[in-house]
Amino acid sequence: MSLDEAIAALKAGRFVLVHDDKARENEIDMVIAAEHIKPYHIAMMRKDAGGLVCLAIANEITSKLGLVYMHDIIADMGKVNPVFSKLTEGRTNYGDKPSFSIAVNHRSTYTGITDQDRALTIFKMAEVCKNIDNGGVEQFARNFHAPGHVPILIASKHLLHDRMGHTELCVYLTQLADLIPAVAICEMMDSMTHRSLSIDAGQKYAARFGIPLIDASELKANARVA
Repeated sequence: MSLDEAIAALKAGRFVLVHDDKARENEIDMVIAAEHIKPYHIAMMRKDAGGLVCLAIANEITSKLGLVYMHDIIADMGKVNPVFSKLTEGRTNYGDKPSFSIAVNHRSTYTGITDQDRALTIFKMAEVCKNIDNGGVEQFARNFHAPGHVPILIASKHLLHDRMGHTELCVYLTQLADLIPAVAICEMMDSMTHRSLSIDAGQKYAARFGIPLIDASELKANARVA
């Protein structure tokens, strides 16, 4: 399917599959715009994807919220305990540092982990992002608590020009779709091989359910990244 079809699906509140790169993680993520999230989307990610459900947010928003990368928080803890400094040394096997920040729950959730709770947390975070210059920061501080069950991912400032991770690819997709730049993503796993779902299997899944599958190369070309 084309990039235009993927954008249309995202705008309509439907899933899109995004493959990063064979030379990177070589993983496929299920992706849904945060402003369209419903409990059944979380259930589908749990059952059909099986990875970690996260919320990727544009850098300009996380900066206004004062969010920082988890590896920086842990490294700073090295001043108290040198073990923490060791934990953040080096890079991941796929070449860069993770985009994880803190994990949150909305205060009206119960445990925070149910499909209903996680969908609510993600949807309410989309509202925070939408209102970031009109009370969003206060909404965040007042209505959420941490630690929680929805990990927030911070997109790089210049997106694909800085990093080619799913965080950046999916936030870039929301921008193309003119949506709030906040998106729920979940890696697709393979219960037969106990590894990430292969691109061939991902293509079959996409065809079976009529879900657009976009490769990083298409987004890279569109963004004119060398």
